[in-house]
Amino acid sequence: MGNNAGHLTMTAIATVLSPTLDVDQFRELRDIIYEKSGIFYTENKIYLLENRLGRRIKDLGMNSFKEYISHIRSQDGRSEEFHQIYNAVTINETFFFRYQAQLDAFKNKLLVPLIKDRQASGKKRISVWSAASSSGEELYTIAIMVHEVLGTQIKEWDIRLLGTDISHRALKLANEAVYTKNSFRGAMRDQQKQQYFDEDGLIFKLKTEIKDLAQFRYLNLNDDAELRKLRGLDFIFCRNVLIYFDEEMKKRVLRSMYGVLNHGGYFFLGEAESLHGISSSFTVEHFSGAFAYKKE
Repeated sequence: MGNNAGHLTMTAIATVLSPTLDVDQFRELRDIIYEKSGIFYTENKIYLLENRLGRRIKDLGMNSFKEYISHIRSQDGRSEEFHQIYNAVTINETFFFRYQAQLDAFKNKLLVPLIKDRQASGKKRISVWSAASSSGEELYTIAIMVHEVLGTQIKEWDIRLLGTDISHRALKLANEAVYTKNSFRGAMRDQQKQQYFDEDGLIFKLKTEIKDLAQFRYLNLNDDAELRKLRGLDFIFCRNVLIYFDEEMKKRVLRSMYGVLNHGGYFFLGEAESLHGISSSFTVEHFSGAFAYKKE
C-alpha cells in the first residue's frame, strides 16, 4: 500500500509539472496560433505543442492548457506572449552554405550576370530578402558571396540584404552574429572561415564588414500589409518556410512575395520543396543540382 501511495504521489507531481493537452484543447490552441501567424499544425503535432508550450505554462505559474488558452485567446499576435509562443514552436535549423548546389547557381548563374547588367546600366543596387532568416546564417552566407563577387567595389554599391523572422530569439542571435562550430556543417571553406570570422576559443564572431551588409527585423508572414511594404527585390529566399503553412496560407504568402519581387527576379525554396499545385505564377529554371523560380 505504501508503494501504491508513493506511485500516486509521483503521478500527481508529474501531472502538475507537465500539463497535458487533450485533442479539443489542441485544436483550439492550434487555431489560435494559425489565426495569429499562419503556422498550421496537424494533429500528429499535438505532443510537440504539449511539450514546448507546457514549459511556458509552468514558467507562468499556470497548471493547465485550459488556463493558458484563456490567457492568450484575446491577445494580439504581436504581444509578448505570442513572441514566447513563436520562440517555442518554431524550429531554427540552419547553418552556413546550406544547399550548396543552389547557392552555387545563385552566385554564378544569377548574381554575377545581374551585377554585370547593373554595372553597365549604372544602377548599382542589389536587394535580397531572407524570409525566415532564423539566426542569420543564410543571409550572412549571401552577404559573403556578394562580397566575394564585388570585392573592393562593394563600397560603390547599394547592398540591401534583409532578414526577417517571427522569432525574437532567433533575430537576437542573428544580430549578434556569434556562432559555434554547429553553424559550419555546410560547405564553407576554411579560407572563408578565416577571412570572414574572428575565432575566439569555441566561438566564431562574424567580421564587421560582412555583418554590416545585413539587417534583421521582425516580420510575421501572416501580416499581408507589412509584407507588401517590401519592394524592388531581386531575390527572395523562402527556404523551409512553406512547410509550416496550410495550402490557403501558402497561396496568400506566395501572392504577396510575387508582388514584391522585381520582374526577372528569383524565388528560392528548400531543396525538397516545390510550388507544384500551389502557384503557377513563377517559371521554373533548372541548374546543376538545383532549381529556382523566376518572375517573368
